[in-house]
Amino acid sequence: MCTRALAFAVAAAAVLASVIAVAERPSIKRVPVRYTSPASAQEMYVNYCAACHGQEGRGDGPARPALKAVPTDLTTLARQNGGRYPAAHVYAVLAGKAEPAAHGSKEMPVWGPIFWQLGQGHPAEAQQRAANLTKYIEDLQAR
Repeated sequence: MCTRALAFAVAAAAVLASVIAVAERPSIKRVPVRYTSPASAQEMYVNYCAACHGQEGRGDGPARPALKAVPTDLTTLARQNGGRYPAAHVYAVLAGKAEPAAHGSKEMPVWGPIFWQLGQGHPAEAQQRAANLTKYIEDLQAR
């Protein structure tokens, strides 16, 4: 009888601990995308990228604890590619034409369609947004 009560107490404690752990897990507040100027890469980065990737692109944004996968350190993209910044790949990811392997889930928004909507269906504006953000991220590369 004592063993049964002990087993029940251990099981109850495990359930309680898992409930507490779930309750303490941070969550991401989802808000509508705000319009930003397609000419201001910094404004776009701050509004669309920094929550996960951090102000300086190191993958340490305030939403990081709530994510399943650690956001990419954008400052190391060139170093990880033999010293060359992979501009075409970054542009493709931002334009919604490529999905990075690190984003196994859909936690990272697919920006291409969002940029299209922000530009009210004008492809030149969506392309300008992706191009300007690509250049901005290039400027974040560690030297």
